[in-house]
Formats: sequence, structure tokens, C-alpha cells
Amino acid sequence: MAAKKILMLVGDFVEDYEVMVPFQMLLMVGHTVHAVCPGKKAGETVRTAVHDFEGDQTYSEKPGHNFLLNATFDEVKAEDYDALVIPGGRAPEYIRLNERVLEMVRHFAQAGKPIASICHGQQVLVAAGVVEGRACTAYPAVKPDLVRSGATWVDVNETFTNAHVDGNLVTAPAWPAHPQWMRKFLELLGSRIEP
Repeated sequence: MAAKKILMLVGDFVEDYEVMVPFQMLLMVGHTVHAVCPGKKAGETVRTAVHDFEGDQTYSEKPGHNFLLNATFDEVKAEDYDALVIPGGRAPEYIRLNERVLEMVRHFAQAGKPIASICHGQQVLVAAGVVEGRACTAYPAVKPDLVRSGATWVDVNETFTNAHVDGNLVTAPAWPAHPQWMRKFLELLGSRIEP
């Protein structure tokens, strides 16, 4: 397997597990991952939030960690990367307002490069206009956005442990899906996974 160069788009209050775990997993198998945030530089941090499922009508939210950025948003070029990861949490609702974020997402979609998006990360895909005609899943609260944008909704199971692949796009509903989401993304990257 050739190591890939992966771009990760984050922001303050990105979901803690959805940024930390994929970042570490992808590094562990030998890929390079550059985590960037609009308006921030390498060496700065974003605050994370832990979203949990505790029987309420929606997830609960608690303070997470500070996540260290290892690249500068203004310096990265999407064309230099082989794949894209968009974690969820609260960050997607506002980083999608950044036109350069949307341009980056469009680059990966138009080039057919692997894209892994989870939970509310699909809000960024919707804003970039890259889900029309695609089948995907997300945190259920994002379903109306996806459907109105022309995507086909893929039902999530009660435990949120599934992921869905449509061509170069792998989506998942929330962090309990990490094993499937990352396995399917690694397969798109050409990483060899033993059963």
C-alpha cells in the first residue's frame, strides 16, 4: 500500500472522537494527515466537544480536548492531497460558510478522490453542492438537508454503527460507526485490511 496524503477539515467544537480517532488511525497505518481549520495555523488548536447518546431526544454535549492542528489552512492546496476527511460536531455548521472550504470539497468530489464524512460533516458536503444523486447517511438531524439537496438517504441502524459507500464517498452517522467508516475509507484508499 502506498501511503496517501489526507486533508482533514476541522473547526472549534468538532466532535472529539470524530477528529481524534480517525486522525490517529490513519497515521497508525502509515498515511499522512494534515488537519486544518479556517483562520488558524499549524501549532494552534481547536476545542472539541464530546457528543454522547444517553437516552435523550438528541445527543448530549460535554467539553472535549484541545486538538492540535498540524498544517495551516491558508497554505494547503486541495490538489496536493489524495483524500479528504470531514469530522462532525458543531464545526461543520459554520466552516461550511467559508468559500475556500467549499472549493476544497468540490475539488475532491470532482476529481473522484476518496471523501470520508461523518455525522454533521455532511452539512459541508451539502453546502458544497456535491451530494446530488449520491446515496449517503449522516446523523439523522441532517437527513432533511441531504434529501433537499438531491441525495438519497440511507437509513442508519439504531446503534449508529453502519457506514455507506457510494463511489468515492463514504459516510457514517456518528462515532460509533468508526470501525466500519474507517475500514471502508481505508479500502477506498487502497490500504490492505485483513479480516
